[in-house]
Amino acid sequence: MTNQIQLTPDNIQQVLGEQNQDKLILLTFFSAQNPDCVAQASILSNLAAAYESHLLVATVDCDLQQALASQLAQQIGLQALPTLVMLKNGSPVDMLPGAQGEDEIKKALAEHLPKPEVLLLDQAKQALAADDLNSAFSFAKQAYDIDASNTRVKLVLANICIQIQKLEDAAALLDSVDEQEQDAYYQNLQAKLIQAQQVQESPEIKMLSSALAEEPDNNDIKIKLAQAFGEAGRKEEALELLLSILKRDMNFMSAKQDFLDIIASLPDGDALSATYRRKLYSLLY
Repeated sequence: MTNQIQLTPDNIQQVLGEQNQDKLILLTFFSAQNPDCVAQASILSNLAAAYESHLLVATVDCDLQQALASQLAQQIGLQALPTLVMLKNGSPVDMLPGAQGEDEIKKALAEHLPKPEVLLLDQAKQALAADDLNSAFSFAKQAYDIDASNTRVKLVLANICIQIQKLEDAAALLDSVDEQEQDAYYQNLQAKLIQAQQVQESPEIKMLSSALAEEPDNNDIKIKLAQAFGEAGRKEEALELLLSILKRDMNFMSAKQDFLDIIASLPDGDALSATYRRKLYSLLY
């Protein structure tokens, strides 16, 4: 269901009523004949998308709904177009008369919407539900950077880290959760982490590691072990092995492509990605 609605006499009670009491309603008076209204409508559309879970933009089209607009204008004391009215639980809590820029509207919204880390966490959960792990990690990491003490943020970020195989980060996050806050979600993540860690010590990895210990310069074994490391989420070890191959032979089998594929699998902004990109470029140039 969209969180941008055109108000009419038929739906106003439903839109402004109990079903949306958990959201901040941004009531906007609009006229297509007013350039400021048109410009502000684009800003509101972007804000509606950014705060999808917590904000409802309800538009009164003053050209098409003249009677409704007149009635509401009298109730709130409308004096200019455009005008924004913020409502919580059916009651006005703020009003912004006249044209407003995006920063001014965001500042006003911040007084009545959840904290930034909560909004980012919601975006992370939405991305996670859509299987967009890259975006989910980015949003959750931003939320964590704002409030590293928030247990719910820690748990969501740990969940994402397990899924993208950043298991050391996940373990550190779970270890930092206070005992009294170790709920069922926490216990479930601990079980997932243990299972993922067991995969990292597969019989294949143990066998290849032993073989490499006996023949430390064997590139065939190195590339097989690097591939096994990559599949198990041990990406830094995989990159280090592949880099040792590339230092000797830049065109050895699939080493270069495997190296680039692992970097591409890392989330945007990951420090590991930046580090090993620089190391590869130093070899190339």
